[in-house]
Amino acid sequence: MSEEVYLKEFRGTIQNHQEHHNLTRLAYQSAWQFLVYGLFNNYSPVEVIANELHLAREAERELEELTRNVDWMRKMVGNRENEMKEELFILRWMRIMKRYFHDFTMWKEGNVELINSLVQIYRAANDNCRDISSECAYPLRNASENRVVNVQDLFEGGAVDTVLEGMQRPTLDDNVMRNCLYFFLNVSKRQKHEEKDETDEAKRNATKMELFEKMEEEGYEDIITGFCELIPYYLSLSENDLPFEDSSYYFVYL
Repeated sequence: MSEEVYLKEFRGTIQNHQEHHNLTRLAYQSAWQFLVYGLFNNYSPVEVIANELHLAREAERELEELTRNVDWMRKMVGNRENEMKEELFILRWMRIMKRYFHDFTMWKEGNVELINSLVQIYRAANDNCRDISSECAYPLRNASENRVVNVQDLFEGGAVDTVLEGMQRPTLDDNVMRNCLYFFLNVSKRQKHEEKDETDEAKRNATKMELFEKMEEEGYEDIITGFCELIPYYLSLSENDLPFEDSSYYFVYL
């Protein structure tokens, strides 16, 4: 099947469901998953379709509906089979969003709302659904790298507060910590870069001060001390992990 036909079929399937609601939740999610993860030489047509069919808005709506049916505190004993299905759907949406924030550069709508949905799930899943909270950290990290997402969007969506809180958890695993570190390194580098491009200096300085104040409120000095002890460990994991030249943005620039 040619790429053009492939894209046309998935576009038609998703659009038809949005108009008539004729797919199961699994089928609708799978259609988006195949579209976003399709093997294409040119990603632009996929982005155009995703924008036209409002992937960000649809993902936010689906995640909101799914989270209502999960017992995040694990208080209920019964009905775990259905709840596990909901959690599986959430995990799959997290992986779609990971790819979405990493590869898509044309979309502009729904940044804050979608980030806030990820933040709410990350917070809810921290204690008892570690696999979900771990998956949430990836799209938040990718959002901090994507130039389409403004740094202020990360503040308004609650990502900055949430990542700060999460980094201080005593049970934080290595993968989540790594993504949290990168999140703040990305934010720091982008603010440094925007110094050259930002025409509204007052707005830039206000955003910068807001981040600094939040770091102080959440125990900035303690976090830095902890990171200094962890950095050598992360450097030893693989060549793709935190390089010292990037860590300087976090430890010195702010």
